[in-house]
Amino acid sequence: MAASFDPGSFGHPATRGATVPPGTTGARRASKGPATRPVGTVTRGTTNTNRLRRMDRWIVHTLGARLRAADPPPVAVDLGYGAAPWTAVELYGRLRAVRSDIRMVGIEIEPARVAAALPYAVPPALTFRRGGFEVPLDGASAQLIRAANVLRQYEEEAVEAVWERLCGRLAPGGLLVEGTCDEIGRRHVWVALGPEGPRTVTFAARLAGLERPSDLAERLPKALIHHNVPGRPVHTFLADFDRAWAAAAPYGAFGVRQRWVAACEALAGQWPLVDARGRWRQGEVTLPWSALAP
Repeated sequence: MAASFDPGSFGHPATRGATVPPGTTGARRASKGPATRPVGTVTRGTTNTNRLRRMDRWIVHTLGARLRAADPPPVAVDLGYGAAPWTAVELYGRLRAVRSDIRMVGIEIEPARVAAALPYAVPPALTFRRGGFEVPLDGASAQLIRAANVLRQYEEEAVEAVWERLCGRLAPGGLLVEGTCDEIGRRHVWVALGPEGPRTVTFAARLAGLERPSDLAERLPKALIHHNVPGRPVHTFLADFDRAWAAAAPYGAFGVRQRWVAACEALAGQWPLVDARGRWRQGEVTLPWSALAP
């Protein structure tokens, strides 16, 4: 769906076995000298309307107060919006309801995708441009960078450098939201990061049709998906969530939402959840990154 990293710099599968000089990261190597092209390669670009609604809803709730207080008007980025600009257009509409003068920038590495998006632009409020993980904003910083379904095809070892680079493009108090969802937006998991690094992990689902919370494991972001094995925190968390979900089965008589809330209440006795019933009722649950970090 999105721009991706230069295979020579950020651990793309093509670079397996390549040697790196001691103390040198791909991010540092890529930053030397003037940029001659966007950082990345073209990916599939798969996207659907309303695919990222759950993530967007959480962003509006979490970042809304800061967006309203920002001066000058804040800049938001949909990084790697894909073959069609729907996700950028939808995020702009949702953020505009919070801050009417927000500047939304959709960034894609494939020139044809940028050209296809231009008819949907509403400059200067909603614009599209070519770029990659250098996040070209003509000297501005972003209050929000959303990078959904971007890193799944890359090596886990690339993630830290990716996060560091993107967080470096944030304004003070800004937010990077990086994660994965299914094709129609029923299941999401994302990490929220500030300029200082990762803060939280959020699991979100369309509750109707959810058999068990661990079904979300298939949408874990790249930083966590390979750690869903016995003995690792994310595996333990999902196992505990499944047990709480099973124990809350009687609440299903009042609806699946009540069952999810009851499971989250039980889980809060074991894990440091950072949200409460209002968010749980949305089919979400959020933990500190430190609780699940590999």
